[in-house]
Formats: sequence, structure tokens, C-alpha cells
Amino acid sequence: MGLFDDLSRFLEDRLEEFLRNNPHLELEMLLEQLRQQEEDTLKLIADLQLQEKQSQDEILSTAQEIQRWHIRIQKAKAALREDLAALAQVRQDVLLREGNQQWGQMQGLKERITQSQELLRKIQQRRQEVQAKAVGVQRVWAKAQTQQGLETNAWQNPPSSYSSKLDDLEEQFRRWETQDELENMKRNLGK
Repeated sequence: MGLFDDLSRFLEDRLEEFLRNNPHLELEMLLEQLRQQEEDTLKLIADLQLQEKQSQDEILSTAQEIQRWHIRIQKAKAALREDLAALAQVRQDVLLREGNQQWGQMQGLKERITQSQELLRKIQQRRQEVQAKAVGVQRVWAKAQTQQGLETNAWQNPPSSYSSKLDDLEEQFRRWETQDELENMKRNLGK
């Protein structure tokens, strides 16, 4: 197992080093993670909203049941059937407790939706910041590549003004060397 751990650590170190040397790729990777988080959060919000809708439907159904049993209690009391009224009252109480639990669950869902929407807003804001930074890094990287290309070209192909100065200097040296040789020849002939 130690060999796999060492290999894994080695590969992670190389990846981190590569990303440090290529910050634009690190930002791209971060952007992709943020896109995925945004997508996951949107799915979570949709799922929570669906659960909230189902919870509302259950609450409505329970409320209708409570109302139905309340009417039955009233009818049983009016008919002086206290035995049925008492049993109906127990049923209504059970439904009220269920309704309260359902209401609490729905409130919990609403809170989770609000938290998820806040998380989504933060993710989107972070993604915009990273995109802006990525654009800046991309510009700097492109500028550095252009500058490096210009420096390479300058080394390989000197500018024409520099080249013409060399030609002038070359010409001056040739004249001077020719003149010097002529003078040496005259001196040698004069001896």
C-alpha cells in the first residue's frame, strides 16, 4: 500500500507544481469546479422546491381531513352521540399533530431553500470573480507570450536599424583597415 501512497503523493505534487507554473489552467479548473457546484446547487434547489410543493399538498390534504372530522364532531354532538364525538375528537387531534409536523417540515424545507439560494448567489459571485481573474491572467499570459516571441525574433532577426548600424560600422572598419594597409605598404615601399 505504501507504494501506491507514494505514487499518489508524487502525482499530486507534480500536478500542484504544474498548476502553479500554469495559473491560467488552475483558474480554469477552479471555474469548472464552480460551474459544477452551481449546477449541483440548482438541482438541489429544484428538488427542495418540489418537496416543498409536495409538503404543501400534504398539509392541504390534512387540513381538509381535519375540517371533515370537525364537522363530524359537530354532527355527533348535535345528535347527542358523545361516544362518536369523543372518538372523532381523538381522530381530529391526531390529524392536528400530523399537520403541525408537516408544517414544521415545510418550514424546514423553506429554510433550506433560502440557504441554498444564498449559497448559489455566493457561488455565482465567486465564479464571476474567478472569471475576471482568469481573463486578467490570460491577458498577462498572452502578453508574456507575445513579448517572449518578440524577444526571440529580435535575437534571431535583429531590427533593421540595428542591422544598418552594423553595416555602417562594418564599412567604417573596412575603410580604416584598407587605409591602414595602404599606409603600411607605402612605408614598406619607402624603405
